[in-house]
Amino acid sequence: MIETRDNPLGSEKVSKLMLRFAVPSIIAMLVGALYNIIDQLFIGQSVGMLGNAATNIAFPLSTSCIALALLFGIGGASCFNLSMGKGEKEKSAYYIGNSVIMLSLSGIILAVITIIFLTPLLKSFGAPDDVLPYAQEYVKITAFGFPFLVLTTGGGHLIRADGSPAMTMICSLVGAVINTVLDAVFVMVLDMGMAGAAYATIIGQVISGIIVIAYLFKFKTVSLTSKHFRISPTYTRKIISIGMASCFNQLAIMVVQIVINNSLKHYGTLSEYGESIPLACAGIIMKVFQLIFSIVIGLGQGTQPIESFNYGAKKYDRVKEAYRLAIQVGAVISILSFVAFQVFPRQIISVFGDGEELYFEFGERFFRIFLFFTWLNCIQPISSTFFTSIGKPVKGIFLSLTRQIIFFVPLLLILPVFMGIDGILYSGPIADLLAGIVAILMTYSEFRDMKRLEQNLK
Repeated sequence: MIETRDNPLGSEKVSKLMLRFAVPSIIAMLVGALYNIIDQLFIGQSVGMLGNAATNIAFPLSTSCIALALLFGIGGASCFNLSMGKGEKEKSAYYIGNSVIMLSLSGIILAVITIIFLTPLLKSFGAPDDVLPYAQEYVKITAFGFPFLVLTTGGGHLIRADGSPAMTMICSLVGAVINTVLDAVFVMVLDMGMAGAAYATIIGQVISGIIVIAYLFKFKTVSLTSKHFRISPTYTRKIISIGMASCFNQLAIMVVQIVINNSLKHYGTLSEYGESIPLACAGIIMKVFQLIFSIVIGLGQGTQPIESFNYGAKKYDRVKEAYRLAIQVGAVISILSFVAFQVFPRQIISVFGDGEELYFEFGERFFRIFLFFTWLNCIQPISSTFFTSIGKPVKGIFLSLTRQIIFFVPLLLILPVFMGIDGILYSGPIADLLAGIVAILMTYSEFRDMKRLEQNLK
């Protein structure tokens, strides 16, 4: 049996570990979501509905950054904790070093591609002619912050894997506070509009990235030297295979954002709402939902070090306990969110600025129909992270694709043909229900397999 007494992940009470790791992870995820929401709030009050629509058009690029951050951040963190659980300390350091290099390079590449192909990308994301100039102004500035956003988000997972979840939270929180303060100054006081919000965003991201880099020089669990930062195909392949589930989940969200934007633009013109109203409402609703979804994802990511280490150490009862606790807390959050979305949709929309009555009418319907199964949404992302954490990337990847790609996109393409713009609204809850059922069945099967592994140890 591998010695794990010296590592609290293998011996400390699971509920206490969950509190220690999940709470900072949730706060870090919320802060990341707030970057976009804060911009939307100030832009909605200053620029108006077209500005809100522009941030929605730009949103797939932020999702791309998060996808890269999870690919190398979650992948590196899971590999690191699995190796530590197996007692492979020297090998573990290479996963951290390779993750850091890949995070940095991928962020730079994404920024360069975005700057070169800015207008074609925004048009492919569904930008109408009246929204495109606002989106161009915003993204041509925020693109320079992509390397720092990727490094901060991905590096946060590595820092948490090192046993410092509070530092992960601090890295994100500092950037968000700076972003909020500068948004108020640049947008509201100096009246810089979209450009002001963009500059506030990248300044916050740069400072957060610097804090992450400073921490990596003082990594606690293992000593990092220059040799650990040399790219090795052996380690990067493993990192990518493990992180791919979380990455695909974000890429799936990006694909859905692009498809739904284009669908809203097309079917909006065929309805009384026009092009811009559905896009503006969708931007608000998706970002409010992202705020709630971030709590659920934070729960899943908070369990990752616990699940990875204990699965590597063959302490399967602790793995299952961590998963169950995450699901229970996620269910409470999801149910409360469902109630808020059903009862207070107009009040939520009003926070992001004024609009005509049709704007509020469509926004209320979008909230109530599209997010009807919010109360079930915690199961799929937590389960996907669970499979990634225990080193089963194929199952994690499949589960990460169920809601967005396997169910939602086909429904999004088929239902509006028969139902018009309402078909877009009803595609969401149907996909949520089907994805939840699949996640329950897959997790139940995995728990039975772990029970057999436990019996073999006796």
